[in-house]
Amino acid sequence: MDPLSQGLVGTSISHLYIKNKKILLMSLIAFLSAMSPDLDIFFRSQTDPLLFFEFHRQFTHSLIFIPIGGLLCSIFFYYLIAKRCRISFISTLVVCTLAYSTHGLVDATTSYGTQLYWPFSNERVSFNIISVVDPLFTFPVLILLIFSISKRSYTLSLLSVIWIFFYYSLGKMQEQRVSSIMEEVIKERGHVPSNLLVKPSFANIIVWKIIYEHENVYYVDAVRAGVTNSYLGGTSIAKLDISKSFPWLDKKSQQAKDIERFRWFADNYLSVHPNNPMQIIDVRYSTLPNKVLPLWSIELNKFADNNAHIKYVTSRTTSSRNYGELLKMIFSKNKNLL
Repeated sequence: MDPLSQGLVGTSISHLYIKNKKILLMSLIAFLSAMSPDLDIFFRSQTDPLLFFEFHRQFTHSLIFIPIGGLLCSIFFYYLIAKRCRISFISTLVVCTLAYSTHGLVDATTSYGTQLYWPFSNERVSFNIISVVDPLFTFPVLILLIFSISKRSYTLSLLSVIWIFFYYSLGKMQEQRVSSIMEEVIKERGHVPSNLLVKPSFANIIVWKIIYEHENVYYVDAVRAGVTNSYLGGTSIAKLDISKSFPWLDKKSQQAKDIERFRWFADNYLSVHPNNPMQIIDVRYSTLPNKVLPLWSIELNKFADNNAHIKYVTSRTTSSRNYGELLKMIFSKNKNLL
């Protein structure tokens, strides 16, 4: 999730231990410790653009690294500030470890994928029950924590934890509702789906994106699960076929290897960009859930050296019209809006 949400969740869990023990300072330590696993964003390479994908949400986010990460944070914050304020190392260690432990699990609730089981497995765990950014999840936690710190209220801290687990439960319920709706849509189409993915769209758990494969074609749909349910339409795109789209590609080249690395990151949801035959897109992510508008892709070069890496391309600039259409999907109750 976004850094603010990560810090707030870690602080909320740590408050169960902190209670009123120098609550402001300990909350700051917990907040920073909860965000610290994302320091892996500095694992980058100017020559290898996919190195970031391999290391982000890897060992710093794994379950086995929690005690190590908690210990490193506690040593840092104890000698930086806690010791001067007469906070024991044990208290610092407990707070840092509690906060650190939430990070990988919180990230796994999103659709981006987190290597929780590293080094035993490089599987990217994704529970797909909440968006990477969700204000309705984050703001109540923020407000409750502010008042719990200012009023030194353990009850408000507990309420923030209850809200976190309630929202996750609500997200899971929404996922099940959407899955049931799509089962009927898929049945009407006469498809036999594989690789079915149900995930919330950007910043909400009301409108969901659904992707599945049928006869080497990805079908991309959107469903609104509100008080009433609405199917919002969809589109389709052919699954990547390297031999067909890039017959010139040397299978031993670095570009071919990079495609497989990107395939692992994208969980095999790959296709050729509809507007650029030299780009391979991650079908999972788009601003509008029922459209193929990729946020990132990789671009091949037919004339590149065999040792050359692919080019990584981002398309994060989205028009206000797309955001407007997403808001329309979230707040309208009409069926088949688009």
